[in-house]
Amino acid sequence: MTSIVLNIPAIAKFNNEQFYQLCQANRDLRFELTATGELIVMPPTGGSTGKRNSDINFELALWNRRTNLGIVFDSSTGFKLPNSANRSPDAAWIPIEKWNVLTPKQQDKFLPRKSNCREFYTR
Repeated sequence: MTSIVLNIPAIAKFNNEQFYQLCQANRDLRFELTATGELIVMPPTGGSTGKRNSDINFELALWNRRTNLGIVFDSSTGFKLPNSANRSPDAAWIPIEKWNVLTPKQQDKFLPRKSNCREFYTR
């Protein structure tokens, strides 16, 4: 399915908290925000994509469970990228050391640049 891109920088520019609140108020929708301020509405995936994403996330989580090296995230996790975009990769992983330096509030929201985003991701 094709995503819908809304070019809204001319009328609104979201800061981190506003974008987070927009996502919280519309939990049935999946949003991403580009570095240029475009709001992307992501449609649900089809069965083949969902299966592939699930397999990738399972393998990553299984590897991490065996090694205990970090934290695994699924496609519903938002990452604040260095270019100011907010994106949600299909699967992601960061070392436990980077997770542990985040405050509980930071862990509950989109993961900030401070965590150097993700060490591993797939899209």
